[in-house]
Amino acid sequence: MANCRTCAGPLPSGSTVCVYCGARNEVDLRGVHEYTVKAPESPRTCPSCAAALRTIDVRADGKFLIEQCESCNGLFFDPNEIEALLAATVKHAYTIDYERIKTLAAEAPPRDEVCYRACPVCGELMHRSAFGVRSGVIIDRCARHGVWLDSGELRRLMEWRKAGGQLLHEKRKAERDAQDRQARSARPVVLPVSLGEPKRGDYAALIDALAFVRSLIARWL
Repeated sequence: MANCRTCAGPLPSGSTVCVYCGARNEVDLRGVHEYTVKAPESPRTCPSCAAALRTIDVRADGKFLIEQCESCNGLFFDPNEIEALLAATVKHAYTIDYERIKTLAAEAPPRDEVCYRACPVCGELMHRSAFGVRSGVIIDRCARHGVWLDSGELRRLMEWRKAGGQLLHEKRKAERDAQDRQARSARPVVLPVSLGEPKRGDYAALIDALAFVRSLIARWL
């Protein structure tokens, strides 16, 4: 369990706010790397509290810039950055710890109400979706501009990946793809219905129709 950097009190699971002194703790980023502030403010604003975001460099595999809210400690990642940061900072797991993943999912703090937030870049409402299989983290994603994580969620994703959560996600995806291929191959092949050869009566009707047209043309001429 992490401890408050202000009073050393224990931090509740899934939270970065100390219940003893009320201080917010940046345990998300402290657990990754020390970071440097590259720009005190950016044009982007926090989708949770509307405060100006600042640009920081967590120096994971070289220069790695993300946006952070000083007020609520939320983080904004450009497309594919969250996956790259997790891969760069968490050692690859070779086994799946199902019990640990189950515990992490059960410890996920409940959200009292569904809240759709505006993208810090374009202002359009982001989509809510689960990050990976059984991570317990619901992210806010803009398809064009990136992903927003609330305070504490990066730490949860790191623990999930350490427990083999990424392996479990890839395994489930491979199983679903195999089931889809099997379902497609099991579908019966529907052949086009043949209309068959024209019947004798059809020829007779066609000949009568042509004769009628010729007679009309003869009368007009």
